[in-house]
Amino acid sequence: MTAKPDFPFYNDRPIQIEGRDWLLLMGALAVALAVLTLLPLRQFPQNLVPALLFLAIPLLALRHVAGPHWTALFRPVGFREIGLMLLFGLLTLVGSILAALILSQLFTLSSNPVAESFEGMTALALAARLIPTIPQLIGEELLGVLPFLAMLWLCVTRLGLSRQAGIIIGLLVSALVFGAAHLPTYDWNWGQALLGIGSARVFLTLAYIATRNLWVSAGAHVLNDWSGFFFAFSAGHAPVGSEP
Repeated sequence: MTAKPDFPFYNDRPIQIEGRDWLLLMGALAVALAVLTLLPLRQFPQNLVPALLFLAIPLLALRHVAGPHWTALFRPVGFREIGLMLLFGLLTLVGSILAALILSQLFTLSSNPVAESFEGMTALALAARLIPTIPQLIGEELLGVLPFLAMLWLCVTRLGLSRQAGIIIGLLVSALVFGAAHLPTYDWNWGQALLGIGSARVFLTLAYIATRNLWVSAGAHVLNDWSGFFFAFSAGHAPVGSEP
């Protein structure tokens, strides 16, 4: 049985990315997020532009610092990986629902304007809205996984911590970064973004940790988000007089 490869870029496998280059990658993620948030292109197919830039900017930065080894984030996808996408997608969905139920007892939650936009859409409009989410959600995986790997590098090579401690710290930092990136989406509701969205990020990062394959965490992310979108779409097309 082939041994699972180690995480890339923190221990010379396939190369080690150093501090200045990690800062460049974090800066690229910040620029990509700003482009996605601020570029005023909301109609299809123009809305593909910010979504594709959100994915391309950090990938190009990674290609710059890692050369041909940038592909170490991605591994082949077979039936096992597809099954793991389904598993972690379900875990993320269930975890998100439980987190929302718990947080709703503590404070008022803000609605997701993206999910609300699916209500009353035609099927064609739904498809046009979903297409740009594919590159966007893969980009969101870079937003989750690259900070995880950066913290793993920092903890192991600079702070002298164990690999296990680096994984745990990286997992938590990744969740906080990802949650903070969603603050504008949820009206700057810090508890909802950091705890609710952050908890969902934990499951998605665990998908990467378990497989070392960003395709798996991206697939789980698409399944989780699209489940919510299809639910909102179906609820908006329920027959008059049906249960909400």
